[in-house]
Amino acid sequence: MQSLTVLVPAFNEEKTIGESLDRLKNISIITQILVLDDGSTDQTKEEVNESILKNNKIKLLSFDNNKGKGAVLNKSREYITSDYVVIHDADLEYFPEDITEMFKEANGVNLVLGSRFIGNKKRLNVYARTYFANKVMSLFFSFVHFKKITDIATCYKMMPSSFFTSHTFLEKGFSIEIEMLSRFLKTSKFITEVPIAYEGRSYEEGKKIRLLDGFLYLINTIKYRIAS
Repeated sequence: MQSLTVLVPAFNEEKTIGESLDRLKNISIITQILVLDDGSTDQTKEEVNESILKNNKIKLLSFDNNKGKGAVLNKSREYITSDYVVIHDADLEYFPEDITEMFKEANGVNLVLGSRFIGNKKRLNVYARTYFANKVMSLFFSFVHFKKITDIATCYKMMPSSFFTSHTFLEKGFSIEIEMLSRFLKTSKFITEVPIAYEGRSYEEGKKIRLLDGFLYLINTIKYRIAS
């Protein structure tokens, strides 16, 4: 039986982190949960410590300053002891039940993406512009890399730990999504997509990705296609 680590990057998510971790504790295939607190200035760490009392699979890695999603994911590599690793954001946009479906497709060598654009899972997109931007970015990435990917910006990326821990990722922000996929495609075309559910949140509720990040996705798609 393969083992699975869940990485949970979090920055000022005191309102959602507790429930997010509660959802994860019900997924039996998870062997380790690493919460990566990215210099939160609210009560995120305190909420995580409360969750640790209820679930001994959870470990908190705290960073003094806000470094970005990519930076804290990169710093988590040395703590991973499982066969596979998956990313789960601290908000409530994604549903961990889908991790179980993704894990069924993991065979030791492939990267599994949770796609919000295939299948008939329940989905709520708050912003039409974000929905179409994700579509465009995925089409552009697919064209540049000669590999059809329907949802490059999905949080749910499950990959062999051997791949994740052997690469030092350069992107400190959200563009690590592009960098990870691009680097994987340089060594393997074994990427599987699994339909997942999605419930987007608004910027008032704490959504953090911005228009600039979308432009960086496009630029970095070309950058990491060319980079060695």
